[in-house]
Amino acid sequence: MRRLLAALILSLAPALSAAAFESSLKTLSTGTDSRGWEAVGRLNIGTDSFCTGTLIAPDLVLTAGHCLYDRRTGAMVGADQIEFRAGWRNGRAVAYRRARRALAHPDYRYQGPDRFDRIAWDLALIELEQPIRLPSVTPFDLSKPPAEGDTVGVVSYAHDRAEAPALQNACEVLQRDASVILMNCAADFGSSGAPVFAMRGGQPRIVSVVSAKAELRGEGVSLGALVEGVADLRAAMGSRTAPAIGTAQARTGANGGAKFLRP
Repeated sequence: MRRLLAALILSLAPALSAAAFESSLKTLSTGTDSRGWEAVGRLNIGTDSFCTGTLIAPDLVLTAGHCLYDRRTGAMVGADQIEFRAGWRNGRAVAYRRARRALAHPDYRYQGPDRFDRIAWDLALIELEQPIRLPSVTPFDLSKPPAEGDTVGVVSYAHDRAEAPALQNACEVLQRDASVILMNCAADFGSSGAPVFAMRGGQPRIVSVVSAKAELRGEGVSLGALVEGVADLRAAMGSRTAPAIGTAQARTGANGGAKFLRP
């Protein structure tokens, strides 16, 4: 982690990284564009905040740990104030679900929005009151960590694209250090918790979760927690948990649109 820390100036100021990558983002504004990505949704938290979340089981949403905390008070937001809107696009969602309970990683400690040392454990699971079992919504599998130089993709919402997700289909892992990766992928307010995908066996699988944006030598970058930490969350949450890394079924049928290609 020291190698990354030496290179980075962390920042959550608006528009630091978003402008640099705007041209590489594709808004998934139509049913055709968004086909296969319906398991990614907007996670509404409280009355004035949102993050990005992703189904990894019919009743489990993966997001960033800091999304569960009120930035002003530092207190954890109650599960009854969280709603997941799967495939949210232009004022409608494929499915709406309230949260039954929410849990941040056992080693995560919220100490404000600008702490680098929290990123490795910046993961959370949200159990929904009712599972989402629709043919068009297939939870994503988790997969092993990417290596430096690997191509990854991100699907996210943000403050300036809150009504439809955007896909960045080819950004790069610049560095990997312990349980954190540094990427030249877009991030902005609302992108927290967004899934970072790598193509494995012809399928997009989640390898990281966007935690923060930063600046590296004057350029906007983002940092993500590796999903290996989800195992600890699964254990803490109990028996009703997500599939283990690499065990989900291949995504077929209506979800075949979920893909990204190297440039």
